[in-house]
Amino acid sequence: MSVTELRPRTPAETALVQLAESASTDEDARRAAIEALRREGLPHRRVEAWHYTDLRNLMGRRLGGDHLIEAVAAREFPQNETMLSPLVPGSTVVDLDAPERASAPDGVTIAATEDLADWHESPNHLDRPVDTVRLVNAAFGARAATIAVADMAEVAAPIELRSGIGLQSHAAVKVAVGHGAKAVFVERVEGGGSPAPSSLVSHLAIGDGAEVLWVVDQAKDFDAAHLGQLNVSVGANATFKLFVLNAGGALVRQEVHAVTAGEGSQIIMRGVNLLQKDQHVDVTTTLRHIHPGTTATETFRNVLMGGHGVFQGMIKVAREAQKTDAKMACNTLLLSEDGDFSAKPELEIFADDVQCGHGATAGEINGDHLFYLMSRGIPEPQAKALLVKAFVDEMVEELEIGEVLGEALTAKIDAWLDTNH
Repeated sequence: MSVTELRPRTPAETALVQLAESASTDEDARRAAIEALRREGLPHRRVEAWHYTDLRNLMGRRLGGDHLIEAVAAREFPQNETMLSPLVPGSTVVDLDAPERASAPDGVTIAATEDLADWHESPNHLDRPVDTVRLVNAAFGARAATIAVADMAEVAAPIELRSGIGLQSHAAVKVAVGHGAKAVFVERVEGGGSPAPSSLVSHLAIGDGAEVLWVVDQAKDFDAAHLGQLNVSVGANATFKLFVLNAGGALVRQEVHAVTAGEGSQIIMRGVNLLQKDQHVDVTTTLRHIHPGTTATETFRNVLMGGHGVFQGMIKVAREAQKTDAKMACNTLLLSEDGDFSAKPELEIFADDVQCGHGATAGEINGDHLFYLMSRGIPEPQAKALLVKAFVDEMVEELEIGEVLGEALTAKIDAWLDTNH
């Protein structure tokens, strides 16, 4: 008889399991996820997909396992039910904890389900046999909301998905956009005054010829952790635009896994990560091209006043995906000696007729550009602020997402820059 000895659990891992159990039910699926979380624990740096984000260590060091355990025992989590104003006025707001309460616009149906995230297989081949983000999400019992946009429907106002406001916020959503339809989704992850980690797992299926813009607006409290995952399937001749803004959180992991599910599909991804002291923000993406004639551009810009940032990007091109055109870039401004950034862009190409490339840069503000502005009478602090603003605002402008939404995102970026100049 062989006995498998479990690795000793850290206080943070123990606290996480206790948090999940505190809201546990007798459902088999939920119990199985909790037991898997207890058995597998959190990934560490020897797991390739988590090499730069040692979740086992960081969860305790950033949040304090002992503090979480004490909070679980005392049940003293502050409850913050403040309803935030929509990022764009007139948006359809969907509380993912109670999606049935939302008023669906014409051509859209919104419903609640009993489905948990499937954690048994990871979309990132470098992860463990289980998917870490989905496992945590399922262990906390996140039930998936469903949103369906009818074929050829054009949804005038954005659909805003709310998460991260309640006591222990773990949510999931499955979105299906029909053939030829057009829609905008804003995924808002806000702080709720609780140190308990949150998670959000999103699935988006885009029909042939459809156009979808998806915005991730993450602004957790600076003592909180968040695990996010967006899984996207892009149909033939469809367009998927993504903008990610990380401007908060003590410990954040945002994954994006996209696949071209039809010939002629297009993916445009832009992102801005704004970090200050003691933050750890990780963006990990995989783009899989499995059909010919598809395109993808992915650019992330990072501004560090401190903390540690991570970008891991993988472009995978199957043998059948000839004529693929895919580019990936990660550019970082290091504005403090207290900040550091790890970038790992990768290509895995099996086709022979493709145009693919990747690159990563890191450095300080360009001295020539700074001199140019100062020579025209602009004081150095204002000149630096203008250059940093131009560096990140370009990501919003390149997406061509419309004046109102673009201005709202730019205003959030400007507010962070004004506070952390």
